[in-house]
Amino acid sequence: MSATAVAPSVSSGFSGRIVSVDGVRGLVMFTMIFVNDIAGVPDRIIPAWMKHFHGKSGMTFVDLVFPAFLFIVGMSIPFALGSRIIKGEPLWRIVRHIIRRTLALLLIGIMMVNESPDSEVMGWSASLWSTLMFLSAILAVCTISPRSHGRDEAQIRTWRYVSLGLRGFGFAGLAWLAFAFRGGNNQRIIMLSPISINTEWYGILGLIGWAYLVASMVFLIVRGRRTGLLGCTVLLLCLYPADRAGAFENFWLAHYVGMGETLGSQASITTAGMLLASILLASDTTTVRSRIRFTLLFISGFAAAALLLERPYGISKNNATPSWCLWSDAITASIWLVFYVVSDVRPAGFIARLFFIAGQNVLLAYLLSEMLPAVLSMVHLGSWYSHLAEPNLACAIARSAGCATVVLMATALLNRFGFRLRL
Repeated sequence: MSATAVAPSVSSGFSGRIVSVDGVRGLVMFTMIFVNDIAGVPDRIIPAWMKHFHGKSGMTFVDLVFPAFLFIVGMSIPFALGSRIIKGEPLWRIVRHIIRRTLALLLIGIMMVNESPDSEVMGWSASLWSTLMFLSAILAVCTISPRSHGRDEAQIRTWRYVSLGLRGFGFAGLAWLAFAFRGGNNQRIIMLSPISINTEWYGILGLIGWAYLVASMVFLIVRGRRTGLLGCTVLLLCLYPADRAGAFENFWLAHYVGMGETLGSQASITTAGMLLASILLASDTTTVRSRIRFTLLFISGFAAAALLLERPYGISKNNATPSWCLWSDAITASIWLVFYVVSDVRPAGFIARLFFIAGQNVLLAYLLSEMLPAVLSMVHLGSWYSHLAEPNLACAIARSAGCATVVLMATALLNRFGFRLRL
């Protein structure tokens, strides 16, 4: 295919999905499971470049995983919300959908942060509590729609009722587990007198929820206008130095969520993802050459900005500095460009399908991977699993890569039978 040829339709992927976006999502999820698993290996085995960067300024590939997922969330928003707008869905229903999804991510994120109760204080197994919590979270957002030809309306309605029943059971389970939780010093997740929710932070899913909320509202305002999306990305990044300067000290929202880091820096990554995705929908970027040219300009511009902002704030994932955000944007865009070429421009069937399948139902894959340690502990295989990685680095890599592969295969199998998670 020549560079000036009309680019393939964004819906030309398998099942009408975007192959390149799902491909990157699959790679990011594989890497996320891998690095989370290998983080439990003793430090004497794992080299520094395979762990989160510890120091004043810098980052490893591990520090790229979370922002890459934020970026891909942003790339998906124009398609998800845009389709609702095209169908004529009322604005209030779209906003309700955004808020409902955000609250679900915050709820699950808060529960995951408190995933280690005190067995002695609570009176029953902490591993059992964690396993039930993840199972409840999975059921709370699940849908079951078996792939069978010739299903009539009665069958569709039956599975819809089954899905609603499981969701209700899952939410009820989460509520019960939240009240049953007891941590050290009798710490609880929910207090009724006065009403409060205990959390030191919102967890990975909660942070994704906040970024999704901000980016979605940005999209509803500016839609696919690239100038507006770029301006909002810059504006959100400006919240970081404003926060450092104390601009939000007396702002009520700052008592509940980080203005500079969560609503500013991390949300800017998701908005940057929307900016890149806009070229897949715009009428002036319908050729392969125009899309590649814009992506290269995107990468160069964000990398240059990262270099300029590195000196005043440094590169830090924990502090969500602007330079870390901008490097993450540039690197993730580079990875997407590779996937775009190999899966959309010059399709390589096996590679495209492999990563495309892995990129579907990633929330289920993430929850299953996080539940695995508790399950292994319950069946008394935790020590055996730990010993698999102890001989040397090769064994540690093999264990973690195998873990990621098995989880993604299990997720793909469940997806094949029609079991999905939809917020």
